[in-house]
Amino acid sequence: MTAAPPRVVIADDQALVRTGFSMILTADGIDVVAEAADGEQALEAVRRTRPDLVLMDVRMPGLDGLGATRRILSGTVVPDPPRVLILTTYDLDRYVYAALTAGASGFLLKDVTPEHLVAAVRLARSGDALLAPAITRRLVERFVSQDTRTAALHRDLSVLTPREAEVLQALGTGLSNAELAERFVLSESTVKTHVARILAKLRLRDRAQAVVVAYETGLITPGSRDG
Repeated sequence: MTAAPPRVVIADDQALVRTGFSMILTADGIDVVAEAADGEQALEAVRRTRPDLVLMDVRMPGLDGLGATRRILSGTVVPDPPRVLILTTYDLDRYVYAALTAGASGFLLKDVTPEHLVAAVRLARSGDALLAPAITRRLVERFVSQDTRTAALHRDLSVLTPREAEVLQALGTGLSNAELAERFVLSESTVKTHVARILAKLRLRDRAQAVVVAYETGLITPGSRDG
């Protein structure tokens, strides 16, 4: 049985960005169900259309993308929140880091190629996170010790088995499921099970948050190299 195409809301204050992204996604069979020019419009679009995914610009007038993301992922807008991908013109942006701690599934630069945009939407819809390892590590390392609002993300890693802790440490470097499977000589299905258990035990919405937790708990230290 073929899965229904992802249903997407695009929130950006630039009409050309919304139109361009909408054309790219629609051409690939992805259903753009609404567009929004600010955070309040994004909330209304989510309430009205119940999308699978929101492409959310960071800087918008009124309620910005960070505030909208927090409200959407808190479950107060709709009971089963969509995933959120953050759009930004900067690869190192405090707002993007804050959005990841709030539960965003990853981020995209606005100059993303059409192919990458489509792949990112489908990847996020499938439950994975869009985390470019090099960018993500620089992003987290830059802000992990500077934002006191992330304290709520701290988790007690003692609830994890030794293998789960090893998987979380590797996941924290931005490795995909396929790369994790290769690293630990496991099947991808086993890796998915490990990741699902890690997220459940640590009460995390997404593996993007797991990356932040890996740094905040000291499992990975800023400046360390992935062995």
